[in-house]
Amino acid sequence: MIKVLKKENMGVSNLAWLKSRFHFSFAEYRNPKNINFGVLRVLNDDTIHPKSGFDTHPHANMEIISYIVNGEITHKDSMGNSEVLKRGEVQYLSAGDGIYHSEHNFHESEDLRLLQIWIIPPQKSLARLYGSHKFTEDQRNNKLLNIVSSQNGDAPIKIYQDVNIYVSEFDKDFEFDIKKDRQVYFVLIEGNAEVNGETLNFGDAMELVDEDKLKVNPITKSHILFIEMKK
Repeated sequence: MIKVLKKENMGVSNLAWLKSRFHFSFAEYRNPKNINFGVLRVLNDDTIHPKSGFDTHPHANMEIISYIVNGEITHKDSMGNSEVLKRGEVQYLSAGDGIYHSEHNFHESEDLRLLQIWIIPPQKSLARLYGSHKFTEDQRNNKLLNIVSSQNGDAPIKIYQDVNIYVSEFDKDFEFDIKKDRQVYFVLIEGNAEVNGETLNFGDAMELVDEDKLKVNPITKSHILFIEMKK
């Protein structure tokens, strides 16, 4: 089963400092029929304007991945971590029984765009994790890059939940085999492409359930992210 999710039908928020597109119910966007996809609870496409950001706030019992699309993010947290990340780089945490952090765009003139992804952990009060990885453009240019996996997986970033997150920037066709009892949530970050025969534009998404392949044919050079998980 394939379900196309056009960006025009997603929840939106436009504050003075923050513009967001919500793939699932979040903040002021409430839709009881659109709470999650499997263990994927949140996927927000956020644009944070210069010299602004999320001040210190708490999280608990959630695994959070921030994928930087453009600009730079400054992260600080209650575990003593502080760093700046840029395009294609990833910051993650498993909040366990509680963590405080802040995320800011301290640049003078450039917007920060990121995808913030929340994954439901397999159980509550797991040990807290924090980390980041500075992936290069070459690692994802016409290649499928596995950026996040479970603890038993092969990605540089390992979280507790049984998921794999992949990214790519490409102008060639590719296929990905979806194993039995697995499903995929696909996001077209930039560009235009045909995905399993459906045309997607930047910002659109797709759910793939009971499908054995993900087939992507770029119309223009495209930047994608997808999350593979158990059904």
